[in-house]
Amino acid sequence: MPGMAAPVRAQRSSSRPAEILDAAAVLFADRSFHGVSIEDIGRAVGISGPGLYRHFAGKDSVLARMLIGVSERLLAGGRERVEAAADPAAALDALIRGHIEFALSEPALITVHDRELGNVPEADRHTVRRLQRGYVEQWVGVLAQLSPDVPAATLRAATHATFGLLNSTPYSARAVDRDAMGRVLHGMAHGALAAARSPVAQGGPA
Repeated sequence: MPGMAAPVRAQRSSSRPAEILDAAAVLFADRSFHGVSIEDIGRAVGISGPGLYRHFAGKDSVLARMLIGVSERLLAGGRERVEAAADPAAALDALIRGHIEFALSEPALITVHDRELGNVPEADRHTVRRLQRGYVEQWVGVLAQLSPDVPAATLRAATHATFGLLNSTPYSARAVDRDAMGRVLHGMAHGALAAARSPVAQGGPA
């Protein structure tokens, strides 16, 4: 989709830990966290299973680093887009485009997060949730500038609903050209958020 930010994956330095995380994400998405062994992950990156312990304490730490890492990247990327935007409307469009790029580039991570967050150790799970709340609030802050009369709770709910729409890519984008899917998601996200800010959504007259 023209004008979109570089893929989230490209922002990650190429290193052995990053290779391990990428391979583990695909394996966890395909076979579940409990269906994958350390040895399976090692084979996927061409090293022995025990060799992974030079980079991660165990399979739990692979999953935790994976989900904390993507949450950190989304939060940092969102902050950069908002700060670089000329106005709130441009900031919202940049957030939407950035999240679409993530959703189209990282469907395995979306699947792993949805299905496996409960397997992350509790302290790390709290970190993921904290980072995610920060990312949501970036969107809510921009939407509040565009629609100051709409309650923050409504904007927050609309943001979560929009994420659900954009994060459907592990299922919705399988048989559709990437650029075409990006355009569809872009229009739908703007439409969904505009609807949440409309008088009808606020209980006013149509």
